[in-house]
Amino acid sequence: MNFKLIISAIFNWQLIARFVLFTGKRVILALLVLLAGCTEQNSQPDFPNSSTGKHVQTFSQAKKILKEIYHDNTYSLYCNCRYVQRGKKLVPDLSSCGYQARKNAKRAARIEWEHIMPASYFGQRMSCWQQGGRKNCRRESALFRRMEADLHNLAPAIGEINGDRSNFGFGNIRGEPRRYGQCDMEIDFKKDIVEPPARIRGDVARVYLYMARKYQLVLSDNEQKQFTQWAKRDPVSRWEREKAQRIARYQDGPTPVDKH
Repeated sequence: MNFKLIISAIFNWQLIARFVLFTGKRVILALLVLLAGCTEQNSQPDFPNSSTGKHVQTFSQAKKILKEIYHDNTYSLYCNCRYVQRGKKLVPDLSSCGYQARKNAKRAARIEWEHIMPASYFGQRMSCWQQGGRKNCRRESALFRRMEADLHNLAPAIGEINGDRSNFGFGNIRGEPRRYGQCDMEIDFKKDIVEPPARIRGDVARVYLYMARKYQLVLSDNEQKQFTQWAKRDPVSRWEREKAQRIARYQDGPTPVDKH
């Protein structure tokens, strides 16, 4: 709670009362407008210390930029499938990675931009989400739009994988069979857990740690421990550093590879 703002508002209302005694009703409306403006300017976002520098405005804009960033590294994150651009669409070559559709062949035939940390993970902590979900946050919160469009948190993924993963958290799964051919992406639909391939667990972990650091999100103790371990076991790759440098042209602030 912003006590300075409350005290300031009370003081302003006292001034209004004094003016009313001498000036009548005409000045009241003007003073109310002034007070409302001061309150709005001093209001705080859900995550008050998040970065406010150069950033991408919308998720739609982010997807266009990401095509440029990944122009010479056209492989899906989880399954490492090669993909090509056909018109405005990104189409995976499923044979390049031995991918087999589990259930949704239509969605498996396209590349989508996956939020590594799901939008619901940070969105549900914001008041706009409580009042109308993702659509309302897009409409009402500049901060949510910035977080949803954060380039570091987005990666190309086979559409079916993106859909099956949903907003499940990452973790370790024992004895879970592969459902996607040679793609080592394991999903436990009963426990809502996803285990990514070992080769990109560090990538995933660093993104979560980055998002938590930048936007002051509190990870659970288990998440903090797991992602710290994953980041150590799977060190930063050359592509991660190159990608971070490219993203810096569009977005200021920290990156997932800082201090790694």
